[in-house]
This record gives sequence, C-alpha cells and structure tokens, in this order.
Amino acid sequence: MSAPRIASMPVLVLKEGTSRSIGKEAQENNISAAIALANIVRSSLGPKSMDKMLVDSFGDVTITNDGATILKEMDVQHPAAKMLVEVAKAQDQEVGDGTATATVLAGELLKSARELLDSDVHPTVIVDGYRCALDKALEILDSIAEPVDPMDRKTLMDIALTCLSGKVVTAGAYEKLAELAVEAVLQVAEKVNGKWKVDIDNVKVEKKHGKSIDESILVSGIVLDKEVVHEGMPKLVKNAKIALLECPIEIEKPEISAKINITHPDQMKRFLEEETQVLKKMIDKIANVNANVVVCEKGIDDVAQHFLAKKGIMAVRRAKRSDMEKLAKATGGKIVSSIEDLSEKDLGEAGLVEERRVAEDKMVFVEQCKNPKSVTILLRGGSDQLVAEAERSVHDAICVVRDVVQEPKIVGGGGAAEIEVAKALREYAKKLSGKDQLAVMKYADALEVIPLALAENAGLDPIDIIVKLKAAHEKMKWAGINTITGDISDMLSLHIVDPVNVKKQALKSATEAAIMILRIDDIIAAARPEKEKEKKPSEGAPSEFE
Repeated sequence: MSAPRIASMPVLVLKEGTSRSIGKEAQENNISAAIALANIVRSSLGPKSMDKMLVDSFGDVTITNDGATILKEMDVQHPAAKMLVEVAKAQDQEVGDGTATATVLAGELLKSARELLDSDVHPTVIVDGYRCALDKALEILDSIAEPVDPMDRKTLMDIALTCLSGKVVTAGAYEKLAELAVEAVLQVAEKVNGKWKVDIDNVKVEKKHGKSIDESILVSGIVLDKEVVHEGMPKLVKNAKIALLECPIEIEKPEISAKINITHPDQMKRFLEEETQVLKKMIDKIANVNANVVVCEKGIDDVAQHFLAKKGIMAVRRAKRSDMEKLAKATGGKIVSSIEDLSEKDLGEAGLVEERRVAEDKMVFVEQCKNPKSVTILLRGGSDQLVAEAERSVHDAICVVRDVVQEPKIVGGGGAAEIEVAKALREYAKKLSGKDQLAVMKYADALEVIPLALAENAGLDPIDIIVKLKAAHEKMKWAGINTITGDISDMLSLHIVDPVNVKKQALKSATEAAIMILRIDDIIAAARPEKEKEKKPSEGAPSEFE
C-alpha cells in the first residue's frame, strides 16, 4: 500500500513576472500582429500606391513607399511582427524588389490559415499543405515564365520602368533612372562559366542634392566624395596613371615610446631634415614609376603633399576601403600596401581624373576607363528626401535588371502572374485528397491579395476587377490590371513585366514566414528589467503592436 501524497507548495518553473500564452491564444496573438503589419504595407503596393512618412526618434523624416525601408524604419515591438521585418530584409538582400509583395502575401497566408484553424484543422496539416502549394507554385512559375535575351536593352528597360513606376520620384524621372540602372548593370556584367553574373557592389551610387533628377549621370569609373589635398596640385589630369596605396605617406610613429636627447640645435635640424628626406624618397619612388595620381587610404603628411605638388602629382587621401576596391576594378590597378613594392604594372589607368564642384562640395571624378568593371551613378535632386528616395529607387531598379541578366525569364505584372498561379493551383488541389487540399486552396486564395491590393490602391472596385481578371485568364495568360485605365489588359503587350526571380523569392519568403508563425503554440516572455519598469510610459496612444 503506497503512502498518501502530501500536499506541497506549487513548483515555480518560470521567473516571477514572466508572461505566457498557450495554444490558440498564442497563435491568435501572432497572426493578428503579422496581419496588422502587412496591412500597413498593403497601401504601398503598386504604381498608384500611397507613401509613408516615417519620423524617427531624432525627428529625421523619411518619405517612401519602399516596403523594406518602411519596415526597417518602423520600431516594431511584437516578436511575430519582427519576423515579417526579417522577411522583408531577406527579400531585399536576395532580389532587391518585391518586399511589399512578400509582406502582404505573408499576412494573407496567415489570414487564410486562421480560417482553417477556426475549422479545427491542425497547424501541422496547414504547414504541410502550404509547403506542398509553394513547391507547386514555383514549378508553375517556371513553366509559364517567358524566356528573354539577358542583354536586350529594351527588355531590361521594361523591367526597370515597371519597378520604378510606383516610386516617389516624379514620372518624368523614371526613364532617366531606368536608363542609368540598365547601362550600369550592362557595364559591370561578366560572363562566368557561360552564365552572366552581376555584382551590384560594383555599381557605386553617390548622391548630392541640387539640380534635378533628370541631371543625374552615369560615370564610367568612380566618383570620390573627396577633394585634392593640396592647392598646388593639378585639378585635372589626362591619361592618368593611378597609384592605389593602402599605406600612409607619413613618418610612422614607433610602436614603443622613444626619447631623443638633443644637446645642440644642429642635431634638431638634422633630425627634421632626415624626416623630410624619408618623405622625399617616398615621393621620388611614386614619381619614378610614372604615377601622376595618388589615391591613399590613409593620411598624407603636409611635407609629402608639398613634394607631390612640386612633382605635379594629384593626390587624394583617406579614401574608403570600398572605394579603393572599386577603383582597382574600374582602372585595372592593384592596391599596394607598401610604397617600396610599388611598380609601374600596379598602376591603374583612366582617360581623365578631375576635381569638380558638385553642389557645395568638391568631388574627384575618375572616368574614361577602358573597360570599367566598376561604375558610379551620381544622383541629383531638389531635396535630401528626394535624393534619398531616388537612391532607394535606383537600387531596386539595378537589382531587378541584375535578376533578369542572371536568370533571363520574365512574367507579366499587374497581378497577372499571381492569378495564373492561383488558377493552376486550384486545378492541382482537386487531385489531392485529405485536408492538404484545403490548405492548397487557401494558398491559391491568398495569392489573389496582390491584384486585390493593386485594384484597391488604384481606386478601383476590387471585387469587380478580380471577377473580370479570372474570366480574362481563361483566354489570356498575361491578363492583368491596367491601373491607368482601370481595365484588364495583356501585360506583356503593355511592357509591364517582372523578373520571375522576384516572384519566386516573394513566394518563398512569405510562405516561410507564415509557416514559422503557424508552428508557434507557446509564447514565454521574460519579465522586463526593473530599470525599464521604473521608466515613465511614453505619452500618446499605445502602439497596436504593444
């Protein structure tokens, strides 16, 4: 006979002040937070979208409709909503566009999942169904995508213009920015093992406010936001031979502390003269290899500047490491870590190096390079906010052009690709048995949120448009929403196209985020530190994420 169990104190597993929500409550909290965040971005989708004004804690203002920027600048608190922010960042890093699409789609997938959860479908079944739907959707996208010539400027211009159509920059500037993006990508594209590769780090974007966006230029070389170090140096050098140094042109201080006892003024004079001679030898070495321009990553001594000016050598100091690497690619030079090792074959070449005044600053232009594998886009604009948004826009345009050059396949824009995939998924779902079929059908329904949002943002009747769009897809593969006329049109004939890469990555990012959130059934939040509790609550209405 077992001994009677003695009543004991409750066992405390979690620290006092820890909050915990379990099961459906936890799922509902996460889904609601993610949907709330997706709804914020939803109105920023498409060419007729609205913009957001974001004010940070320092009062700096950002005006944008770029999904990645909106989510990055917002101070999101809810952990599930933070997952969507990470999704947008991943989308931006991978393909450079489609961040709003991925976020809105993730929110809609969770909304569809909520309906299944309310019908007592287990989260694991929904997750399996969504994974199955994603695999099929990617397969469908590959099969319907139209192959293109990766070096065809017309196609690349269409891609860039479609990407830029919804940006803050004025309509007249779209074409200029698209031209700059296409030209820049084509200049830095390289063929590796029979395939085109583009490293967008080789496209430097330098911005200066003043003038208008139409006066932005592409420089076949590098623009350094630096000025020539000495007034006596030439401000323009033709047929430049450029020495790229990562070592200082200065007398190095000893690593250990040293003391010199001087007993006579002549000794002091000889000591200083010796320093001057060391610097003179450095400059003589640079001159002997026929360099007439020096770009130094570190400092240049005042005496060295004087000797360089006497030799007629232009010099720039404290250049960024990234700029040095780009200069090496643009001019064909090598970055040298010791002046002793400098030789003529290490020098880069450029047709022209010139210091020019841009707005209130002076900048050094290294251009007319023979085969530049690194180029610079110099952006202009009426205000700092406009130039900053133009920079974000041109980054997206460069990325989508790169995507097509690397994977030369396109799909129709205006919601055409999403409706076509949804249609094929519904056909596929009919062949499935069990509850997986429900999840695949819900996935297909969720895809329709993209054309729905495009119609809403263009001021059209979304239900009416979706019905017309589905009917049009029975006859026309690339039927999409023409937001200008409000009609259903063939997107390929209107040259409204997207890279298939962007669509595929948006589906992957959105599905992975939705699956991650659906699999959470327990939220354990640690108590806040005492100091944080003592702080006074901030004034104003509470955030919807709190």
